[in-house]
Amino acid sequence: MLSLKSKYRTHTCGELNKSHVGETVTLSGWVHRKRNHGSLLFIDLRDNYGITQCVFDGGDADLERVHPESVIQITGNVVARSDDAVNDKIPTGEIEVQATDWHVLTSADVLPFPVFGDDDSVAEDLRLKYRYIDLRRESLHRNILMRNRMVKFIRDQMWNMGFSEFQTPILTVSSPEGARDFIVPSRNHHGMFYALPQAPQQFKQLIQISGFDRYFQIAPCFRDEDLRADRLLEFYQLDLEMSFVDLPDIQAVGNELMPALIREFVPDAKICPEIPHIAFDDAMMKYGTDKPDLRNPIIIHDVTDIFRGSDFGIFANAIDNGAVVRAVPAPNSADRPRSWYDKLGDYAVKELGLGGLGYIIFADEAKGPVAKKLDAARKEKLRQISGDNSSLFFICDVAENAAKAAGKLRTKLGEDLGLIDEKEFRLCWIEEFPFFEADPESPTGIAFTHNPFSYPMATLDELQTRDPLSIKAAQFDMVLNGAEICSGGLRNFNPDVMLRCFEITGYDEETVKQKFGGMYHAFQYGAPPHGGCAFGLDRLVQIMLGEPNLRSVVLFPTNQRGQDLMMGAPGPVTETQLREDHIQVRKKG
Repeated sequence: MLSLKSKYRTHTCGELNKSHVGETVTLSGWVHRKRNHGSLLFIDLRDNYGITQCVFDGGDADLERVHPESVIQITGNVVARSDDAVNDKIPTGEIEVQATDWHVLTSADVLPFPVFGDDDSVAEDLRLKYRYIDLRRESLHRNILMRNRMVKFIRDQMWNMGFSEFQTPILTVSSPEGARDFIVPSRNHHGMFYALPQAPQQFKQLIQISGFDRYFQIAPCFRDEDLRADRLLEFYQLDLEMSFVDLPDIQAVGNELMPALIREFVPDAKICPEIPHIAFDDAMMKYGTDKPDLRNPIIIHDVTDIFRGSDFGIFANAIDNGAVVRAVPAPNSADRPRSWYDKLGDYAVKELGLGGLGYIIFADEAKGPVAKKLDAARKEKLRQISGDNSSLFFICDVAENAAKAAGKLRTKLGEDLGLIDEKEFRLCWIEEFPFFEADPESPTGIAFTHNPFSYPMATLDELQTRDPLSIKAAQFDMVLNGAEICSGGLRNFNPDVMLRCFEITGYDEETVKQKFGGMYHAFQYGAPPHGGCAFGLDRLVQIMLGEPNLRSVVLFPTNQRGQDLMMGAPGPVTETQLREDHIQVRKKG
């Protein structure tokens, strides 16, 4: 390793310990904190590597005027702290440096917010405007360094698994699928535009057609979409593609990489050794989502048949009109006060958009308004689902709405009842997604649900004759603790199958050639069976560090309105620049 010594320092602020006692050292860093004890002045000096306590004789007026976060250089002698002064919270806590000389390298103005203490009450926009100051805070600085280590670990693992690392273009062509593109005008080609890649999808498939077999990249991606806590305009993903593989071969990468990553960076994590494969339809039925948090033991049940023809008229009539009933058990909740059930009812109305929330409490006997309308046999079937000393909540609606509402209620009950172990990490694969979905805005009323280049689980003949909405995709997601961290699958490498799939969604052959010409023509010259996936890097880091917001693991993020308040982006350009790029800005109407 290249030495960190220079004319500014003999050591970093994180490496001194008892073995250095008696040495004369020079340190440089930021004034993290000052404490004036009259005869002595203490300064905690901070750099990228840690903090060292430095001791100065009191009464130096120049030193007392130095503002926090000024950069200073000190020279002094390393001495051992007394036993009662040892700080076991930092690596340098057994020593301090008695300063014999110091000088200011750069002075800091009064800070817009403190660095010491990690005060989270500071408004996010202010922190983003002064991001370079915010990044000095211990927690945020630690997150970014941890992200750096994770990226290196991932890169090393991919090399060890036989993947080659390539970089794909940033300036590419706009795609009609997916989110909105960021477009870039071409100065040399009047009226033409590049687009920033939403993902390197087409290029990584072309890499396989080029014969490189196994590719990966820590890829920057750009999507002009609405923002939220787990979404940014630009993000990074571990992108990979493999030739001559089936679905299990691709998933084997995730099965090896993800547990290894968690073990490396979350030492006290409880990692479930089983990574189950769950069909999309089963996930929606049992968990009410295709992103199930398997730490939550609650399973949703279909109880439509139990209520069909019952005396509970509200449900029975709705079932006759096409509704379903989903039951969500709440284990060991029978002794909860009435107010708890009332609050869940309010939640169902205000957050889930339901008319109310029916339930049965199974204590010594079945209790509640719903129980009074059911015969003993029906109640016993429901007790088998709920278990004793538990409650069973019911949602009655059309299937799609019932699934979503039940899924959200399952999550809330898991949190309210303390059923989720925060140290546990549960992975799963969600598979057998529908290949197509109904879309009234599509020319044919049908659109792709996932990647349009995925392989359909149907032959060319079946694509001609089967109901498109019944066809599944050779596509999967990997889910970690209720968050999608990966999406991928097998690719459509047969040009005839590819054309038929696009035809179903309203794209004729000429449109496919125009929009996806590079891919279409490449398929005419021998394409191997191939597939791959992409892991969301920012989200992975966020989950493993337990951060609620992606901005806490990204160096220079935008705010929730997509603005970079530090650099002033997006910002205006000059009229000359607009003319050079053949652009005229229309007034907002």
